[in-house]
Amino acid sequence: MIESRVLLVDDEEELRHSSAQALELAGFRVETFASAERALEFIGFSFPGVVISDIRMPGMDGMTFLQRIREIDVEVPVILVTGHGDVQLAVRAMREGAYDFVEKPFTAQMLAGTIRRALDWRALVLENRRLKAVAGKRDDIEQRLPGRSQVMVDLRYRIRAIGASDADTLIIGETGVGKEVVARTLHDLSARANSPFIAINCAALPENLIESELFGHEPGAFPGAIRPRYGKFEHGRGGTILLDEIGSMPIDLQAKFLRVLQERVITRLGSNEVVPLDVRFIATNKVDLELEVAAGRFRPDLLYRLNVATLRVPPLAQRRADIPLLFLQLARESAARYGRDEVEVSQNMLAEMAERNWPGNVRELRNAAERLVLGLDSTSSEAASPMTTGTRLADKVAAFEKGLIANAIATHGGALKPVYESLGISRKTLYEKMQKFGLDKKLVAADLSSDGDSL
Repeated sequence: MIESRVLLVDDEEELRHSSAQALELAGFRVETFASAERALEFIGFSFPGVVISDIRMPGMDGMTFLQRIREIDVEVPVILVTGHGDVQLAVRAMREGAYDFVEKPFTAQMLAGTIRRALDWRALVLENRRLKAVAGKRDDIEQRLPGRSQVMVDLRYRIRAIGASDADTLIIGETGVGKEVVARTLHDLSARANSPFIAINCAALPENLIESELFGHEPGAFPGAIRPRYGKFEHGRGGTILLDEIGSMPIDLQAKFLRVLQERVITRLGSNEVVPLDVRFIATNKVDLELEVAAGRFRPDLLYRLNVATLRVPPLAQRRADIPLLFLQLARESAARYGRDEVEVSQNMLAEMAERNWPGNVRELRNAAERLVLGLDSTSSEAASPMTTGTRLADKVAAFEKGLIANAIATHGGALKPVYESLGISRKTLYEKMQKFGLDKKLVAADLSSDGDSL
């Protein structure tokens, strides 16, 4: 069990010291910081505590601190300490995700009561996450397909639009991006959610048995067929059939499958009886099937029938900004699965994760998270000890932030409005950060001239 923690951030040493003493007497484990930048190093997705911060501070103020914490984990409770003139600002902060605020001067008893409620709430959040990870159950699309990048926002929107329908769907994406996760999400959103979900890997089925596996057979249909057998299509009636790597399906079988798609009937091998088929088909492939059609390996009429709706799952290279969030979630799930303590991953390591290439995409990232949790990764000691990162951490965080912004600008082709909307920051903040990191100022000028807005 991880002990609850209270991070107290205030630039006034006397107030910081007296508040910490009072809270320690009330039974809390308190860690104090003179700056928000330093405290940020100790906050991760599995942070088991609450943050108390003054609003008015030099450097990173309380509002910016709140925003940075929410970028790491939106469910870390943040209590803001305000002066009398900052109450309206604190109210706005609560609308933006702060847990609560206390006004100076405050009593230790009042602050302690607020902290206890926040700690209880945080404990419930972490326990709920742990139970979901252990059970493997995720009841929210964003939990299954996390990411704040625009490509992931768009993907989730299309999944919600398509999922409830009965439309056959084609999912395109590189190895390891999560095509089956998308397919299962579509199934769970549909009226077929309580019926079978049958996943068939077309590339793994023996070519001489694939027709029997899909359509079933009658006794005597071929040597060794002693008794009747349902095929996978028939077994999945009422539910969803996933045809993984459909581009590997033999060309002669594609014609028979086209009839199944068009007429929703099958005929078992060795039989003349037509069996009605009530299923939804979802197909996946690593490469665009147009390329397979051009190469003569895939029937164009089957492609046109399949892609009633098409979803493209982006590789990690197209959404680097999502890698830290995704890695933290995968590490948390791995810790729950293996019964290990959750690992505190440093911002330094997350920055390096975002910069690394992941040709195996989410599958490779999951393997890295599991190695870290099991102590098989040489970087695990650094990840578990954020205090050892020293003064280099600020530079790493700045480089990470610059990389996120630059990647978002590239993703949106230099259009800045979708950049600050997808990153969840204001337009003014984006311009200030672009100036700070030396990113192309011509983009700012072009954005201003396009609509005439001012900062």
